[in-house]
Amino acid sequence: MARKRAVRGGGRAVEVEPERLARWFERFAERNGGVRHTVLGADEVAVTGGDGTTATVAVPFPPLPTGTGDTEHVAEGLAVRPLIEHACRPRRIGLLLVRLGGHSVGVAERGKVLVSRTDRHLVHGRSAAGGWSQQRFARRREGQARQALRSAADDAADVLGSRVTELDGVVLGGDRKAIDELRADHRLEPVFALAGSRVLDVGEPRRTVLDDAAERARAVEIVVRDG
Repeated sequence: MARKRAVRGGGRAVEVEPERLARWFERFAERNGGVRHTVLGADEVAVTGGDGTTATVAVPFPPLPTGTGDTEHVAEGLAVRPLIEHACRPRRIGLLLVRLGGHSVGVAERGKVLVSRTDRHLVHGRSAAGGWSQQRFARRREGQARQALRSAADDAADVLGSRVTELDGVVLGGDRKAIDELRADHRLEPVFALAGSRVLDVGEPRRTVLDDAAERARAVEIVVRDG
């Protein structure tokens, strides 16, 4: 079943496996009075239905080869074959899932995890107490959070950083604030250079969550907005 979520500004995002893209767009045309045109760009593909409904894709692992030599190409009707072929290419993908309570990193190919490392850390929640007790608790929590992020950075550098030249891209997941903290680690600059803006919404990182992320990393996210 396709994974869906609401998006800002109205509309919905759906994750579609590469092998199902052709049929998904065929159904989009059937539901929305055909397709007026398709705009193919290096970083984005936009399909406009006959009723004005749009389906927009941020190209996974860009750029998308359009074959025209232009930055953007407009085609009449439905013309998503270049996107489908691009999405179906086999890739070796780095996965970096981070939350304060744990992390899971790995390398996946064709939706299967090849190598991984997962760890959990105790980070206490916020205290409702006041005074010195609250301050001590906050300092302890900050120390736990720093230790957890340091461990995540170490594992990411070991698992992903050491293999960065083998990777076609990196997919992130988890808590955006925790991920941004890791960006400050200079060892991970080559890793984040391969990462797109997409951040998978995942629960507490575990090996089973990493396995699911390996499959989702291949999926194409399509944002649909009604006409």
